[in-house]
Amino acid sequence: MPANVRAPAPAPVKALNRVEKGRVSPMRAVPEHIVRPSYAETGTPQGPRSRSCVKTPEEIERMRYAGQVARAVLDTVLGAVRPGITTEALDVIAHEAAVERGAYPSPLNYHGFPKSLCTSVNEVICHGIPDDRVLLAGDIINCDVTIFIDGMHGDCSETVFVGKPDPQSKKLVQTTYDCLMAGLAAVKVGARINEIGKAITAIAHKRGFSVVRDFAGHGIGAQFHMDPQILHYRDVRQRRRIEAGMTFTVEPMINVGTYRCDVWPDNWTAVSTDGKRSAQFEHTLLVKEDGIELLTAGRGEPWFSRQLAEWSISS
Repeated sequence: MPANVRAPAPAPVKALNRVEKGRVSPMRAVPEHIVRPSYAETGTPQGPRSRSCVKTPEEIERMRYAGQVARAVLDTVLGAVRPGITTEALDVIAHEAAVERGAYPSPLNYHGFPKSLCTSVNEVICHGIPDDRVLLAGDIINCDVTIFIDGMHGDCSETVFVGKPDPQSKKLVQTTYDCLMAGLAAVKVGARINEIGKAITAIAHKRGFSVVRDFAGHGIGAQFHMDPQILHYRDVRQRRRIEAGMTFTVEPMINVGTYRCDVWPDNWTAVSTDGKRSAQFEHTLLVKEDGIELLTAGRGEPWFSRQLAEWSISS
């Protein structure tokens, strides 16, 4: 963890905190000089969905830049997570951090999404909308950042602890990160895309967790979402082979209980049907002939590992 950023102070956990919908403030404005994606004004992406995520060398350079800007924004947000802060405040931080870097916060008005950041707390699987709910000691939160800059999107997320975690939450977050890394290790030129889901599922099931099936990774570039879909569970129908030059996300969502989800009336917030906790990690990657390049890689260990080290808790 950077020297000038301290992890949230440990706090005892008395119960697992269930999430209730809070008040959502209006959309924030983006300065006029920021270049916008096609959906920024209308909420609807323009043109057909791209069927190929293979990039030219020039596009790869722009993807590298977008990936590192996304990482910088995510690190800024995660450094602010603590008991007592609202997810609305985290959204303000993400929005301002993106704009300061000349980037458009990609979630903003994407199919009408009202915020610049996704904040998924406890049993929320993904697409949580920041609101005035205060984070409590014992919560876990996934912060999902995507930005648009120089004509490309960069997308990444991490799950962190809000105060000292209970043993099950610690195991869930560690397992989810291990699932991400196993999925990334399965990415090889010529391999079928379903090898990613096979690798993720093997670890999750071995440790007693389930893999969410309703949401997937995706190709990314000039469009926020493009083909192929990257399923995080084994599906023999996903036979497409991985090619050098592809850029896509791997972003497994792992649940303590059932993999099934419900979506709130806001049409975004996905929660586990049994109310048990969920975690997620995500990277944008570039496929190379000799392996992969993590376009959204940070420095050193993920934030949750640094938190555990700060609290002298073994991982």
